[in-house]
Amino acid sequence: MGKYFGTDGIRGVAGTELTVKLAYDAALATAYVLKKDLGKKPLFIVGRDTRISGDMICAALISGLCAAGADVCDLGVLPTPAIAFFTAGNRDVDAGIVLSASHNPFEHNGIKIFGGDGYKLSDGQEERIEAYIDAPPADAVVDGAAVGVKKEWKGDPAEEYAAFIASKSEDLDGLKIAVDCANGASYKTAKLIFDSLGAECTFINCEPDGVNINDKCGSTHMEGLSELVKRGSFDAGVAFDGDADRCLMTDEKGEYIDGDRMICALAEYLKNTGRLKRGAVVTVMSNLGLHNFLHARGMESRTTAVGDRYVLEEMVKEGFNVGGEQSGHIIMTDYCTTGDGEMTAVQMLSMLKKTGMKASDLSKKIESFAQVMINVEVSNQLKKQVASLPAVKAVEAEIAGLFGKDGRILIRPSGTEPKVRVMVEGSDEEKVRAMAKKAADVIAAAVREV
Repeated sequence: MGKYFGTDGIRGVAGTELTVKLAYDAALATAYVLKKDLGKKPLFIVGRDTRISGDMICAALISGLCAAGADVCDLGVLPTPAIAFFTAGNRDVDAGIVLSASHNPFEHNGIKIFGGDGYKLSDGQEERIEAYIDAPPADAVVDGAAVGVKKEWKGDPAEEYAAFIASKSEDLDGLKIAVDCANGASYKTAKLIFDSLGAECTFINCEPDGVNINDKCGSTHMEGLSELVKRGSFDAGVAFDGDADRCLMTDEKGEYIDGDRMICALAEYLKNTGRLKRGAVVTVMSNLGLHNFLHARGMESRTTAVGDRYVLEEMVKEGFNVGGEQSGHIIMTDYCTTGDGEMTAVQMLSMLKKTGMKASDLSKKIESFAQVMINVEVSNQLKKQVASLPAVKAVEAEIAGLFGKDGRILIRPSGTEPKVRVMVEGSDEEKVRAMAKKAADVIAAAVREV
């Protein structure tokens, strides 16, 4: 992670951390770097989720792009993967930018950037952009006829993207599904997708007002969806986050199905149908049970640092076509260049329809280790230092020694929020919970003394 870019772009509280000036400066620097790389005037597309700060940040962003001599199409509210879809070889688009803080509360916002191939920018490109944010070159701002302009996008981008997702699924007629759109970017596209596929759907949290995105709903707050499924005789429930690059599910009983189980189910299904390439790529957060499941069935597993960009890099490098995170960021490179919650949902439901399995069958396949994660509030300025504090290093070593080969502890700064995440995993759930709390308490105390 750099000064501005975390694992998923630039994030912060809109107006105070992610300021209008920072948005302008970041856009100016991005357009300058890509213009130099391409040797021409670039065309950007811009999309956003439903946060109240979206219009404010978008106006600053477009101003910065145009000031650097880039043209812009503003596509409005769309899921993050829709921007990646349109950026990848569509209509001479050279780059795409999404304004979203994903699963974070409404007061946060963020800037995610995709190159012309639909993939997130490389670390090297982000480093160059960061350097120019703090020190814009003398020729960064253009004038006269070189100034960029806003251009119109022909057609309805939501309808075009929804049609693409639906085209990769079987007919879902006969399935009864509950869908939680988190009052976020999928509130329109999810209805278009599922209605076209013939599923009987009940949609919740589809009335965004700028401040209710992710508010006790969506993939980070599954309680409401679970209760709805329990009451309504549904075959499954699906939940997206604010920008719809994540998807989690419930089975027909309302029990949660996390990303690990979804990855295992997709990998096994693709293997059985002759379409799997090697196995699955996951992060260090994935449960040990996932690895055991894959290996027992002759599939490989690879592990990366936390962040879907690292998963994708490993997938592309080593030729895997399934990967993702426990949180529901799932990537299927046969279809997409980034995590796509709605694509994940239709692939999972299509699998259920074709195999006749119940959603609850997915959870029975994996014997998971007890895993507890506690988030400790730590400022963005301090969170990267936490792991090196003596007290934190000591408790980490103590817990690792206590579990030995039967468990593990992972302490890491969040790449998207002002938090440090403590994860403890092992076969003894009571011990796991106790040690996770102990580590979290030590971190909180150590931070107070800094």
